[in-house]
Amino acid sequence: MQSPFSFAVTPEIHFGTGTGAEAARAAAGFGRRMLLVSGGESHTRSEHFGRFLKAAENAGIEFTQVKISGEPSPEPIDRAVRENLAGGIEVVLAWGGGSAIDAGKAIAAMLKKGGPLIDYLEGVGSKKYDGERLPFIAVPTTAGTGSEATCNAVISRVGRNGFKRSLRHKKLMPDLAFVDPLLTLSCPHQTTASGGMDAFTQLLEAYVSRGASPFTDALCESALPGAVLWLPRLLDGESDNLEGRSAMSYAALVSGLALTNANLGAVHGMAGPLGGLFPIPHGAACGTLLAPVTEKTIAGLFRENPAHPALEKYARVGRLLSARPVNEKTAACRQLVETLYRWSDDFGMPRLSEYGIGEHDLDTIVAASANKNNPAELDRTDMRAVLLQRL
Repeated sequence: MQSPFSFAVTPEIHFGTGTGAEAARAAAGFGRRMLLVSGGESHTRSEHFGRFLKAAENAGIEFTQVKISGEPSPEPIDRAVRENLAGGIEVVLAWGGGSAIDAGKAIAAMLKKGGPLIDYLEGVGSKKYDGERLPFIAVPTTAGTGSEATCNAVISRVGRNGFKRSLRHKKLMPDLAFVDPLLTLSCPHQTTASGGMDAFTQLLEAYVSRGASPFTDALCESALPGAVLWLPRLLDGESDNLEGRSAMSYAALVSGLALTNANLGAVHGMAGPLGGLFPIPHGAACGTLLAPVTEKTIAGLFRENPAHPALEKYARVGRLLSARPVNEKTAACRQLVETLYRWSDDFGMPRLSEYGIGEHDLDTIVAASANKNNPAELDRTDMRAVLLQRL
């Protein structure tokens, strides 16, 4: 008998090469006054962005552009809202990586609420966000967070009392998502690496999550083989391979859908506090923690319940990563862990000390960390050992 499950609303998804060119015409369907939220220079210098601007002009759209540098914090969001609150904005479109899309979601919401944003953040503010927002379109130019298919906007404030929290509501899901692999061709090597590791982490954590369902399993199983095959190749001389870029864009999109419905695990439960306390990019945090957290989780499952269904899922991914057939579950799980450690080295995932993190900081990070829906509970000793290993 099939176990019960629920599945959240999704955006209207347009996936494929060339779909980015359709975004301007779609925006015109919501109105003529658009707020364009864009990311870094590598994305806005591309020929595709120029064509999008021309298409917007031809569609009769008037737009104001807001640039978001790095992971969004409350202050630039509030500033963008103040500057555009009286501008009659009818639609918000975000063109960029996960940070630009998260910022766009928050701006679309606060243009209806008036802000300040911090009042509505989970675990920080005192107000409950009701989902009211302007129409919102996401055009990702990286393959990483899957924010084009999630119901939240991640907002950070980095420092001693920092945080990484979400503005969250099911109505915060974008109305439209245009996922065009062509747009990711301009991604720098390190953006491809950290974004790819973020997407892979989200797929793996959602796949083995305690909140997984047959629906999310099917999604993850459709995306994991392409990510396993193409992420190493894109980072080893094939960065302009459109088939590979397409596989990773699909992996990121699916990871967003999967995490929204299955939730994530201890990697993200630790990466959040890391990103709030120290200036470590989210993808880099996930990439550097994935191997040791997976190793600890698998060891815990074998110790407590060798028949746990998550172990067979880990083994399936391990078999995808193996150059030769691996039937036995223990060996397949070992193959997974060994490959993740090799990826961490080969893809240049950073050591935590590169961001000013020392052994004296570990207890503070652990105290703020969580297991989320990890299939095995990692205790504080486990988490501290993971962090110490990655110093």
